[in-house]
Amino acid sequence: MNRTIPHRRSILLTTALAAIFSVTPALLAAQSSSSKDTPKPKPNTDTATQNAPDQPMWDPLRAERDLQVGEFYLHKGDLDAAIDRFQDAALAKPGYAIPFRFLGEAQEKKGLKRDAIQSYTRYLDLYPHAEDKDKIEKKIERLRSEVAKSKKKSP
Repeated sequence: MNRTIPHRRSILLTTALAAIFSVTPALLAAQSSSSKDTPKPKPNTDTATQNAPDQPMWDPLRAERDLQVGEFYLHKGDLDAAIDRFQDAALAKPGYAIPFRFLGEAQEKKGLKRDAIQSYTRYLDLYPHAEDKDKIEKKIERLRSEVAKSKKKSP
């Protein structure tokens, strides 16, 4: 009797394994045929991610970093890079006055007098009680007079 129990276990195990292996090819065939019938997923037609800006609009930390890098470029003499960074800082933190002061300075150094006037004016609009308000107002007046003189000289 002891010999029949292990023998029965081996027969059951063999039968079970045979059943599993004989069913597996049938399941695989059924799955492959059903995958042909199921429609393929449509490609992503959502344009929101395609039209989204690379960086978020409101990002005060990025604005501060852009200001620091812009100041570096300004002191180095790379005015185009400085202007780009100050404009990025203004976009990253709307309503922040400091980027406009630096932007005006860079534009003034580059000879973009009208742009500098706009930037300085925006700085004072956003920060009417600035410590350097008198200095900025004098710069604006000087730039306006220079623009007016250049208009008179140009035919």
